[in-house]
Parts: sequence; structure tokens; C-alpha cells
Amino acid sequence: MDNQPLIGVTTYLTQARWGVAWDLPAALLPAAYPRYVQRAGGLAVMLPPDDPATAAAVVRRLDGLVLAGGEDLDPALYGDRPHPRAGAPVPERDRWELALLAAALEQDVPVLGICRGMQLMNVHAGGTLIQHLPDEVGHEDHNPVAGSFTEHPVKPVPGTFTGGLLPESCDVATHHHQAVDRLGEGLVATAHAEDGTVEALEYPGDSFRVGVQWHPEARDDLRLIEALVHAAARRG
Repeated sequence: MDNQPLIGVTTYLTQARWGVAWDLPAALLPAAYPRYVQRAGGLAVMLPPDDPATAAAVVRRLDGLVLAGGEDLDPALYGDRPHPRAGAPVPERDRWELALLAAALEQDVPVLGICRGMQLMNVHAGGTLIQHLPDEVGHEDHNPVAGSFTEHPVKPVPGTFTGGLLPESCDVATHHHQAVDRLGEGLVATAHAEDGTVEALEYPGDSFRVGVQWHPEARDDLRLIEALVHAAARRG
């Protein structure tokens, strides 16, 4: 199909091992992310960290942007000191993805933030994060087993874009120990967990600019990515 929208997906930048003996720095992405885009009819392209000055030019070639999950954001970005349980930041990735997001908002390119991606959207808008969620909610249900997705229910907010895509209550794949604290300027919280944790946010308006704290790419529900791909296709 010649009219398939091109969807950029951000990547990790980390040390990785593969094959017989390779152990090198790598830009990588779990295969579930590009498959998620492809299953919705989009063309997926990986966006490894690059010079932030090139972000606007990259985004001009895209029809949509997915900010993937991954490492904890540097708490210095929102004026905080690292929590003892916070992961080591990856400044190259932080700078690159903040620049991509800024360019996508400026150029009205549809954006879906997933887990870290949602948190990045909040920080970009001047919001803050809870660095270790169990300290606030008193349980580890959002991230009970390292390296495995589990499920918990979320309730979308009626009347929001997110609420229009999802049922009144739905189980989602979860794996996060950080979360939104103070909501960024202009953003609206559009779903919550039973403990009150913000599970989705969006910019109001007609453009697709949505972040979710869960991992939709890890399950069969394509409603979010199909909405992104349809929005991206309309730009053409």
C-alpha cells in the first residue's frame, strides 16, 4: 500500500549482547512496538537517539510518532534529586525524545506516548513525576515482577479522547515504578488506576496527542494505535 503512514518509534540506547559473542552499544526496541504499528496498518521506523537539532527535520518526514517505554527520566529535568530506587538516566535519549516531542507538537504530528513516553510528555509540559510509586500508593501492583507485564484495571474519564476509545473499565498490561505527580500545563488526566494513579493523559483538542502509562503493545487491543495511524493517514 503506497498510502501507509510512516510512524516513528523511539528506541533504547544501551549495551546489548547477541549472537555468539557480540557485546556492544546498541539502539534497540522490543519487537512488540513495530509489530503494534504494523498490525494497525502503519509503516514502522526506528528513531535511535540523535542530535536534538535534527529532530524537526526528522519529524517532517513522519506521519506519526510513538514515544516508547524504557528507562527512568533524569529527575533533574523536573527539578528533583534521584530517588534511591530510580534507574540511571540516559541523557542522550532524554534530550532526543524531548526534541522529537516538541517538534511533533509544533508540526501537529500525532503522538502516542507509552509508559516512559507518557511521563516524558508530562515532564515536557512542566509536570513532575513520582519517582517510586510504591512509596505513594503502598503496594507494588503496578510493577510486581521485574521483567514481566501484569494486569490491573483502569478507568478512562468519560468525555475525553481516551475515554471515547476505551471501555468504561479495562484491564491493561502494566510495568512501571514511576508515575505522574503534578500534571503538566495544558494536559488533562484521562484515565486512573483504582489507587488514583494517573494512567493516561492528553492535550485537549482535535489532534491525537495521547499518553498512556500502560503497555498496549503487549496485548491484542489495537484501539489506541489504530487511532494514531488513522490520524496519521489523514495528514496525507
